[in-house]
Amino acid sequence: MKFSLNGLIALALIMLATGCVEKKAPETAAQPEKWSVRMAESVMQRNPEPWMIDFQEKPRWEYTQGLVLKSILEVWKATGDDKFFNYVKTYYDQFVREDGSIWLYDRELYNIDRINPGKPLFALYEKTGDEKFKKALFVLRDQMREHPRTNEGGFWHKKRYPYQMWLDGLYMAGPFLAQFAKTFDEPALFDDVANQFIWMESHTRDEKTGLLYHAWDESRQQRWADPETGVSPHFWGRAMGWYAMALVDVLDFIPENHPKRQDIINIYKRLAEALAKVQDPGTGVWFQIVDLPDREGNYRESSASSMYVYAYFKALRNGYIDESYRSVAQKGYDGILKQFIEVDEQGLVNITNACAVAGLGGDPYRDGSFEYYISELIRTNDTKAVGPFILANLEIESLK
Repeated sequence: MKFSLNGLIALALIMLATGCVEKKAPETAAQPEKWSVRMAESVMQRNPEPWMIDFQEKPRWEYTQGLVLKSILEVWKATGDDKFFNYVKTYYDQFVREDGSIWLYDRELYNIDRINPGKPLFALYEKTGDEKFKKALFVLRDQMREHPRTNEGGFWHKKRYPYQMWLDGLYMAGPFLAQFAKTFDEPALFDDVANQFIWMESHTRDEKTGLLYHAWDESRQQRWADPETGVSPHFWGRAMGWYAMALVDVLDFIPENHPKRQDIINIYKRLAEALAKVQDPGTGVWFQIVDLPDREGNYRESSASSMYVYAYFKALRNGYIDESYRSVAQKGYDGILKQFIEVDEQGLVNITNACAVAGLGGDPYRDGSFEYYISELIRTNDTKAVGPFILANLEIESLK
């Protein structure tokens, strides 16, 4: 069929008049869209191979990929769209061998971060029935059977960080072990998991503010550790974000009648109260060092803010905290959209102002000072902001 130029112009005008041509809505952070789906799709478009997540140039078995891929799996569960499941499965098919061994995973490092990418294996095994995923779950469980511990039983963060417990580590292993205990009927493991949270709070919680210090050194040997208490010097936002997410996630698996379940809920309640007090009243988000908003160099940080908002909304949904916190959660969420979310010309969603990394000790040595925490790279689309932003939106979207 042939059309003259005038005919084509006329046809186009008719289509516009009748709404047959799709009109793209303005790309603003206030758009009432499913941000969970949009961010997940943006991740997939930016990273055609899932190992590329977190700006990687070569494949790695890493907690950062695990965080984002777990959030994308949750998008699959919410939407039923298999493109999300298949994207995640691509990563695990690349890493998990038929005997359950994991490419680029070294158990002998006893690095608790390496447990976190195991979380999606539960859903992969449940959906596919492929035994390699089950075997890989047991490989990771076996690491934690022999993982080095403090004298009372707390997991070291890494073998190379002896006698140290970091808030981050509770997220890396706690929910994984609790889900393993539920899935494979290992009830004694629930006690072990619950104790990790109880011990962590007992060592790192500041009685005056209710906030938690980033880490604790049982040996008091680290230069960053207080010689009397063993804690690090500052209240780092993302460290408490990891801990908050770990608390609400682990409760998905600890039985209702478990004697320490209420202890976990109470720990989250105390943390939720403390974090509400340091929420930025102007924007609703939280600072890199949460209790020093006016100190020069401090900044509003997106990963911690997203983690807190996710935990608040999930805790509200499950009744762990009362409704008075809904305004805190909503203000935080609105602040994230306004302060950090941008949509580029290609329609991809970006989250800005995330601390790329922060830790303690190591080489070069990180002393835990205020100056250290604000000196680390700030970047856009850091995985530690992307994953929690997706999870927070899934919680909010479940209310609609």
